[in-house]
Amino acid sequence: MTGGRSHPALIAANLILLVLFPLAWFAPLLRAQLLPFFRTQDISVISGLQTLWQEDVFLALIVTVFALVAPITKTALLALVHFRLLSHNALPALALLGKLAMADIFLIALYIVTAKGLGVGRIEVAWGLYLFSACILASLVLSLAERKQ
Repeated sequence: MTGGRSHPALIAANLILLVLFPLAWFAPLLRAQLLPFFRTQDISVISGLQTLWQEDVFLALIVTVFALVAPITKTALLALVHFRLLSHNALPALALLGKLAMADIFLIALYIVTAKGLGVGRIEVAWGLYLFSACILASLVLSLAERKQ
């Protein structure tokens, strides 16, 4: 039933993501020792972006789009769909934004594998990576559930 009312649980879960995404951006993704470019031991999305803006502006722009802009924009636009301020016809575009956000998790995983493979320092995955990944996956599931409404 396209254009029908969204389930209250979907609406609530999506609104919770509007709070959890910013929390995930500041949460520690990795605990690193002796990695190039990083002066701190805990690396979050925000601290990583701060370093990237100083070292490689182009890569920083890409990661900013994948890590911050795509997921929060998708979540906010889905909220607009829930409150009937945006048409259900926008859902395919929201799915694309969700896929862009998944690319960021791939970039983080690639960095971990590369750093471990090079034997540069020591890296431990921190709770923020799980929170950030869960937010991205929950957002994807919510948009898929909304498309079935």
